[in-house]
Amino acid sequence: MKVIKHVDYNNISSIVILIRLIVGTIFLSEGLQKFLFPAARGVGRFVKIGLPSPEFLSYFVASFEVFCGILILLGLATRLASIPLMTIMLVAIITTKIPILLNMGFWEMAHAARTDFALLLGSLFLFLSGGGNWSLEKRFPGKLKNLFKKRLLHQF
Repeated sequence: MKVIKHVDYNNISSIVILIRLIVGTIFLSEGLQKFLFPAARGVGRFVKIGLPSPEFLSYFVASFEVFCGILILLGLATRLASIPLMTIMLVAIITTKIPILLNMGFWEMAHAARTDFALLLGSLFLFLSGGGNWSLEKRFPGKLKNLFKKRLLHQF
């Protein structure tokens, strides 16, 4: 019980930034690797999995991983950026881990999916919590919101 009393629940932002760093860095790295090593991590992997339009899809996914990874690292539009990342992880689990489950069993799938599940849950956490106090969205809430509104309004 002493450990539980020692936790500073008012400083939850340190937990949020740690999860942002983990999730953002991994997605940024994985997205960049899809561009840098297409045969192993990008198009080639998507062909091997059997996904439709692997050339388009691999660069599409990589772009979202890089862009949303950067947003999450900055703490900018964190909730919005976590949605495509959760979608990417769900598709990855369905297309690559479910076949392992069906062919090799639960424990083999659990081992293969550990990173996917961690990223899915980390993204879900960020969707629910937002960027935290140490984020651009908290530091400049009105300025950033107004900037996006002005840019969007000028587009139409």
